[in-house]
Amino acid sequence: MGTEFNNIPEDAKQMAMFCHLAGLLIFVIPLGNVIGTAILWQLKKDMHPFVDDQGKEAINFHLVMLIAGLICTALTVVLIGIPLLIVLVFFAIVYTIIGALKANQGEQYRYPLVPRLLK
Repeated sequence: MGTEFNNIPEDAKQMAMFCHLAGLLIFVIPLGNVIGTAILWQLKKDMHPFVDDQGKEAINFHLVMLIAGLICTALTVVLIGIPLLIVLVFFAIVYTIIGALKANQGEQYRYPLVPRLLK
């Protein structure tokens, strides 16, 4: 599934996990999912290639979720956006947690159905 990472230090696994979990900041701060993830990634991407890889993956996911959320919000005018937003929030929470758990185990995680905007 791409680059293999060997002998990942525990602190790199933990920081990669935090890059994924920073996406949950959207529930606290507007745009917090992208900003929080980007800040953590920028601060720690040189720490280990695994942190760089998982930070980019988390940013890609949270950017896509942000764009999808804006589209769903616009669609609330025709009422279809409400159920779509509910599904999107559920999808975002579940896959963010899965990504964080996989990163903490040292596994390279790729979010499903997400284009790689940052490479």
